[in-house]
Amino acid sequence: MTPRLAPLPRDGSPAVFLDRDGTLIEDRGNLSDPSQVVFYPRTHDAVRRLAARFALFIVTNQAGVGEGEITLEEAHRVNAHVVRSLAVPFREIYVCPHLRADNCECHKPKPHFPRRAEREHGIDLRRSFVVGDHPGDVELAASVGARGIFVLTGHGARHRPDLKVPCDIVDGIGEAADRILSL
Repeated sequence: MTPRLAPLPRDGSPAVFLDRDGTLIEDRGNLSDPSQVVFYPRTHDAVRRLAARFALFIVTNQAGVGEGEITLEEAHRVNAHVVRSLAVPFREIYVCPHLRADNCECHKPKPHFPRRAEREHGIDLRRSFVVGDHPGDVELAASVGARGIFVLTGHGARHRPDLKVPCDIVDGIGEAADRILSL
């Protein structure tokens, strides 16, 4: 079970929903151990700056759980390490452990987790952002009325031709934070 990390009041605040692999950390496959985590150079600073103005969430598809390559507990340990290392309050870490073929309700780009944040944390999705390196991240943003920021790190450069919804395109998490904070 994913713990609620920063219980904050329901205040209609805007949020930033951050993908994990390829956005905050290098995409190195199905990580089973925190020692495998490698942060991008600007991740810590970017997240610290975002936390000053936005409620933060991590939304991550972890198909390796569904494939049997890692356990859900291993995914949670890696997530806990990411949060501890970033040293800023996250309201929640949402993990979809399913395969895309499972057609679950929580696999991005389905709006399950942002809608849950809206209900449980009072998030104003219209003033929120979704940042990620996969078209599903910006499609998720579009589906809930948030603004999508597509990063070219991780699989972003490879998936750029697959983008189907309007979004901002930036080099990485540092530039994503710059863009969000400039609006």
